[in-house]
Order: sequence, then structure tokens, then C-alpha cells
Amino acid sequence: MKRHRHELFEFPLLTIDAIDVHYGAVQALYGVSLEVHAGEVVSVLGGNASGKSTTLKSVLGLVTPTKGRILLEGREIQGLLPADVIALGIASVPEGRRVFPEMSVHENLLMGAYPRRQEKAAIAEDLEEVFTAFPRLAERRHQAAGTLSGGEQQMLALGRAWLRRGRLVCIDEPSMGLSPRFVDAVYEVLFRWKAAGQTILLVEQNARIALELADRAYVLQHGHVVLQGSAADLAADPAVQKAYLGAA
Repeated sequence: MKRHRHELFEFPLLTIDAIDVHYGAVQALYGVSLEVHAGEVVSVLGGNASGKSTTLKSVLGLVTPTKGRILLEGREIQGLLPADVIALGIASVPEGRRVFPEMSVHENLLMGAYPRRQEKAAIAEDLEEVFTAFPRLAERRHQAAGTLSGGEQQMLALGRAWLRRGRLVCIDEPSMGLSPRFVDAVYEVLFRWKAAGQTILLVEQNARIALELADRAYVLQHGHVVLQGSAADLAADPAVQKAYLGAA
């Protein structure tokens, strides 16, 4: 019997255990639980205000759960500052790109590698890998990041996360606001990362492409996990097709 890659690992790399999250008096998540195993791509799907981005922000320390736990290899990380979470080996590609606009493309990429700045030879190799994957960034390496198009900035955010060489990469809405051509370019890179064994937690509104990439997925509605399973099973689920894949 063929085993999924994540079944080879006894403990999940990341566990979200029944978290509630509030923004003031408004509750955004209700008992959300999910797991990500090493070498696995897990996607969190849902419409606007479903809670999918809040789930990712909880992992990154940008919001603190009011109940439940978040564990990285069994260590509780809920409530840690974002810098401390990143220091544990988590990389982030935030929604809206969030590049450093005044800094050059090259400088932005080096910011991703800052936690491993002593590894000069390895960083130089990784930079060349990013420039090979994104020729447009190579052409614009000395250009201010704020002058790039939205699609180019998304490529830069991905490249910066790759330079982090994190054990887990958290990616928030990578296709948002991009033309179909740039969406294809971004996901081409994510498929390469997956093939290289990179562990990814992906939040995405574009369910069709997210389910193509993911091993497993969770569907959120109004802060609740309403469906979960293998990406293939969810893509074939009539309820998912009707709600998220444009099926009649």
C-alpha cells in the first residue's frame, strides 16, 4: 500500500489544537484544529471572513489564541512574538507581499537570509537559485522593490521566504490580485518547492489551484473547520465543487 509522505513521520511538525481567536469582542475562530507533517503541503480554504488568514496569523504570532494550543514539534508556541516564531524556523509570505519598498530587490532577498547570515556560501547559492527561478528579479536586482509590479513583488516575497530556508513556510493568499500569468508563475515555484520536500501551510482563496498543489486541505466557514481530508477527495466533493470550484 502506498503511504502518504506525512505518514512516515510519527509527530506533526505543526499542530493547531482547538484554538479560539477573538478580535476584541468578535470571535474569529472556534475550536480550529489542524496538523501539518514534515514534507507536506496543507492548504486552508474558505471565502472572505472564513478565518483562514487568522489561522495563519495565529501560527506566526501575529494574533494570540484565547483558547487552545499551537505546537511546533511538540513545543507550545502560542503567544510568542513573531520574531521568536521566525527564529524557530518558520518562514512567512504575508498577504499583500509586504516587501521593503525603499530597499533593492537584492537587499530584500538578503533580509530573508538574515537569521542564517553566517552561511555566506550557501546564501550565495540560494540567491542564484532564486534569480534562476525568477529571471525578472535577476533583471531588477538593483531596483527598489517598491517600483516592482504586484506580480513581481509576490515573486520577491516568495524568494525572500526561500532564502530563510525555514522548516515550515506559511503563505497567505499568494494568488490575490495577480494576473493569471503571474499566478501560474508563482505556483510553478510552489510545485518546485513541494518536489524539493519543503513543508508548506498555504492559505488560499483560489481553491482549484490550491487543491492541485496540496496533499491535504481544511475548509473553513465562519471560523469553523467544516471539511477536511486529502486534497483529491475534497476536489471531488460536490459541496466543495459547488462552493469553491465554480461547479453547477
